[in-house]
Amino acid sequence: MLKYICALIAVEDVAVSRRFYEECLGQKVTDDFGVNVGFEGSFSIHQKGHFQELLGGGERSAVVTKSHTGELYFETDEIETVEQRLKEAGIEFIHAIHEQPWGQRSMRLYDPDGHVLEIGEPMEAMVLRYYRLGSSLESISQKSGMPRAFVERVVGAAGDGQPS
Repeated sequence: MLKYICALIAVEDVAVSRRFYEECLGQKVTDDFGVNVGFEGSFSIHQKGHFQELLGGGERSAVVTKSHTGELYFETDEIETVEQRLKEAGIEFIHAIHEQPWGQRSMRLYDPDGHVLEIGEPMEAMVLRYYRLGSSLESISQKSGMPRAFVERVVGAAGDGQPS
């Protein structure tokens, strides 16, 4: 049986990246092996030079920055607060908070090594925001792509009224 363990990204300076993930994003370290640091949520940072050696070295093992080939995704109920904290820290944004086509608000930015990070509001927050603005459960389900049962559960759990 194959078991997924974590995503790993190569970084230029483990100390700088660790500080970014801990201080700017509030992530908790689970393991520190010097050249490799693991965080809660199953992602790790790995010293670029060491990682390249493990891949065999040479041009074929080169780590490319700002490649836009993937992202690490985070969620928060405090998206505006997080955005402000990141702006104050001078973080480079790809885009500030904006609404995705399915209604969820998110922002994208670069970590110190140019890896793309997305920080979004939970889908539950999106559902409640639309509901509180007067959208019907059916229209929220259609907009978000979430099953109607999910929308009903979110609205019902918030005590904002009876799902219809």
